[in-house]
Amino acid sequence: MGLSARLVGEPPAPDGAQVEGWSLVAGGGGTLRVYLGAAPGVGKTFAMLAEGRRLSAGGLDVAVGLVETYGRRGTEEQLGGLPVVPRRAVRYRGAALTELDLDALLARRPALALVDELAHTNVPGSRNTKRWQDVRELLGAGIDVATTLNIQHLESLTDVVEQITGIVQHEQIPDAVVRAADRIELVDLSPEALRARMAQGDVYPSDRIDVALDNYFRAGNLGALRELALLWLADRVEEELADYRARHGIRAPWETKERIVVALNGAPQGEHLLRRGARTAARVHGDLIGVHVRADDGTLQPEPPELTAQRALLRELHGSYVELSGTDAARTLVDFARTESATQILLGPTSRSRLRELLTGSVINRVIRLAGPIDIRVLPPPSPGQVALPGGPRPRRPARVPARRRRAGWLLGPLGAVALAGALSPLRASLGLSGVLLWLLLLVAGVAGLGGLAPAAGTTLAAALAADYFFTVPWHSLVIRHGADIAPLLVFLCVAGIISHLIDGLTRRSQEAARARAEAHALTRLAGETVRGEGRTLRSLLAELRRVFGLEAAGILAPTGDGWRPVAASGGPLPARPEDAPFAAELDQGTVLVLLGPVIDEENTRLLGPFVTQLRLAEEHERLTREAAAAHSLARSDALHTTLLEAVAHDLRGPLAAIKAAAAQLDSPEPAAEADRRACAGTITAETGRLDHSVANLLALSRLRAGRAPVALRPTAVAEVLCAAVASLPATGAELALGRTEDLPPVQADPGLLERALANVLANARAWSPPGAAVRIDAGAVADRVDVRVVDRGPGIAPEERERLFQPLRGHRVQPGGARGTGTGFGLAVAKGFVEAMHGELSVEDTPGGGATFVFSLRRADH
Repeated sequence: MGLSARLVGEPPAPDGAQVEGWSLVAGGGGTLRVYLGAAPGVGKTFAMLAEGRRLSAGGLDVAVGLVETYGRRGTEEQLGGLPVVPRRAVRYRGAALTELDLDALLARRPALALVDELAHTNVPGSRNTKRWQDVRELLGAGIDVATTLNIQHLESLTDVVEQITGIVQHEQIPDAVVRAADRIELVDLSPEALRARMAQGDVYPSDRIDVALDNYFRAGNLGALRELALLWLADRVEEELADYRARHGIRAPWETKERIVVALNGAPQGEHLLRRGARTAARVHGDLIGVHVRADDGTLQPEPPELTAQRALLRELHGSYVELSGTDAARTLVDFARTESATQILLGPTSRSRLRELLTGSVINRVIRLAGPIDIRVLPPPSPGQVALPGGPRPRRPARVPARRRRAGWLLGPLGAVALAGALSPLRASLGLSGVLLWLLLLVAGVAGLGGLAPAAGTTLAAALAADYFFTVPWHSLVIRHGADIAPLLVFLCVAGIISHLIDGLTRRSQEAARARAEAHALTRLAGETVRGEGRTLRSLLAELRRVFGLEAAGILAPTGDGWRPVAASGGPLPARPEDAPFAAELDQGTVLVLLGPVIDEENTRLLGPFVTQLRLAEEHERLTREAAAAHSLARSDALHTTLLEAVAHDLRGPLAAIKAAAAQLDSPEPAAEADRRACAGTITAETGRLDHSVANLLALSRLRAGRAPVALRPTAVAEVLCAAVASLPATGAELALGRTEDLPPVQADPGLLERALANVLANARAWSPPGAAVRIDAGAVADRVDVRVVDRGPGIAPEERERLFQPLRGHRVQPGGARGTGTGFGLAVAKGFVEAMHGELSVEDTPGGGATFVFSLRRADH
């Protein structure tokens, strides 16, 4: 895959018969070039057409499969002169739409096809759902394709784009499709230049410029999207470089970018290393990586205490942290540096003694020998007067053998040794002293595995005395007559002691590993559920705490004026006071965690710490959630009051102005015709009705917001309510076309509220319909619901404006072709509130061919 970037306005490459990335003769599989942009209007389509014109002038067979110009003069000029394959007409929901004619383009079979908007969703009923699937067929037929794409349509970035712009991207394309492109060209334009183009009318029509500049095309949004596009393309470049090096077996680092690896072992000088590394990385604009190599020797070592602070410092310095595991720390560190193409490794002074370095070797010297072309820097201690550095923390003592097993070892070991020697004494002639010592050594090994080192030592001593008593001359005496018998007994004592020590260590390590697995499992589950946000409430955390530690009860007590009250609990009854519990720990805001059950020892305290931290976080989260809910409720109330005042001023100003003008004309001293007087009186009557309607909507909305709107649900005939709603509207020039509704099942609704809601929506739809266009009303039963659709032919509604349309404020109805206007008032907000009070839904969608469709979804009464 080839990757490049080009600024808008940059001159194209010189013409020629053979152009990089394109072949004059299509091969067995077509090549794909993607023109990637950060936002609409940066010039992707312009650049694609300019390249097509250049290649066509050089003799390449170029055809335009589909290009959207959106009325942009520069794009239309570039399109002129290129052969265009006519689009395919598609009928969808009564509207005539056009799409890419894939069959015609395949039959035309150009060397290069220009297909705009790769992430476009085709009209339902097309051969393929997405345009990129059409492009895939063209490539499979051996046709080269050039296409365009905005960064916000990449599937992996839709959530990030939504956070930046606040708009959900419904048209998405898998990243793998774009990654597979033979060439990706970034068409870049600075946010200031793009906003200037927007203001000049080079991107959108004049009636959409202000809305676009104030929303999606804010400078901050464009800057973030531009950075997103550049970073995504940079990642692709790095992946391509890594693949190239892997294919060619190149292990030596390429200094395309400085990467500084800082070795951390938890020693105090680690912060000094990180700060020096960060300063170096900042000067050369490189990356800083902190690496800690954990010994992989089968033992569980505690984390060095300084490492936590060093990780926090690394985050502040905008570096990344990596933890590795390996038996050879030097080789593990160097292998990681080679994998990351690091250019420098920073090491601190060793804290090993001369004797230890002599016995085990120097890590620094080994890193230098293995590093090859990577620069190695060994920094001195931060303080000049500091000669010796403290060594790392001592390994934690392995887990102790349980007391029950130790008692069993003491009971069975020494007595078993005496009993075994006595049982074998009749065979002393054939066994001899050496033979019985081997049997006793086997017993010592078993006792060491059962009860640990102390019972094994006691068993060893008892076994040596029993062997002396039963198997040395004189018999049944502790006196040793022959000096040759002393050596086997001494060897037995040494070998038994060594074996006991080794088996005891293995037993302790095994128990420590089992405990570590249990702790890791519990902490992983706890952390995973917390990160996924799976409702880790105080009660669920306490239940998990009880299960892990085998407790009888766990709970949280909060202080009151005269004692303590339980906040959350799991298990049996809690003590009345924290002092009455075997274990208590303070959490937050004066609350205390109390545990009832087995004694919490030192080993369990390590695992208990994360639980206490999570309980504190959960308690804080619940408190913040309550405060946020209260603040949100207050903010919504304040916003409602503000919007109500604004909407009142908007909806009442028009009728009052009309009444005032009509009354002034009636009071005029000039004689007026009787027809004019009747017209003024009619205006006053009509506007008074509008005023009364607005006041009624205001009162209804206030009742809905306060939860005091009376709702009497009963089976209701949809046809009757529709006829009543139509009849309640004043006569105007706009027509209402009522479809067939007699055969509909009854719905569960309040007839009065439903009539009011339908009348408000019909009035809105009729107000926006153009002269002579009828507002159509259709209804039909779908499963357990009945849908009533009010269809107008006015301007459509942009997706980001649909929710705002039902707010009691001057909303906007906007479509890509123009603005719907302002002044929704109370009607739609009241209608949505009434429908939701009847457990229904009111939504809005685009009408194919232009317009808006309001959908009432109501429950059937017979379900």
